[in-house]
Amino acid sequence: MEEETVERKKLGCYAGKVTVLEWETESGAAEETMLLWGIQQPTLSKQNAFVSQSSLQLRLDACGYSLSILQSPSSLGKPGVTGAVMWDSGVVLGKFLEHAVDLGMLVLQGKKVIELGSGCGLVGCIAALLGSQVVLTDLPDRLRLLKKNVETNLRHGVRGSAAVKELTWGDDPDHDLIEPPPDYVLGSDVIYSEGAVVDLLDTLLHLCGTQTTVFLSGELRNDAVLECFLEAAVKDFVVGRVDQSQWHPEYCSRRVVMYILVKK
Repeated sequence: MEEETVERKKLGCYAGKVTVLEWETESGAAEETMLLWGIQQPTLSKQNAFVSQSSLQLRLDACGYSLSILQSPSSLGKPGVTGAVMWDSGVVLGKFLEHAVDLGMLVLQGKKVIELGSGCGLVGCIAALLGSQVVLTDLPDRLRLLKKNVETNLRHGVRGSAAVKELTWGDDPDHDLIEPPPDYVLGSDVIYSEGAVVDLLDTLLHLCGTQTTVFLSGELRNDAVLECFLEAAVKDFVVGRVDQSQWHPEYCSRRVVMYILVKK
């Protein structure tokens, strides 16, 4: 399958041009997912090409630092639990941010950033190393591992800052998260079930101002879940897909997709 000619334009604070998802019929979200599965064929690619979920640590070079991210492999066997181990989508997003900053396509220095579903904290740590004032958020039972990784990897010479905070999607965010609105909201592997889509989008609507740019990366596991998300997201956000040619050249995966969202 070849992608049809579509409009590409800049969205939010990202200087690159992305494929804007605009459709006139209810089948638009389904067509987008069919296109992705047809072009990328995720089931034919290796899962977890950049991470090992059988190891206690993930080591990754980023922003001139050697990061060591602790994970909890025992959590992998629990249904619905993905936040205590690393996935390729987190590595892809973190390295994309670094690559985009290096190319001058993105400015993170001094910007307010909120990461949703931070899990092990890799993406938020990279954003802090790139100069952002980052708040890494997750559910209460995930915060211990998250705090440990932030403390371990952001001890010295960090251009930005990082704080860890509890946030349950669907609940009203604390005032300091929404005032002033963040410049960026980040999330990797946060579109994992249809049941979570409503709460995720509700939280994004609460957090985002008109100048907020959202970056979401995700594993291509379930087309129905992605279709559900896209179908709901385009009602309140302009959604664009970031082509893999704009990702870090050493960290691309056919099993991962990346979207930018800007509030309408």
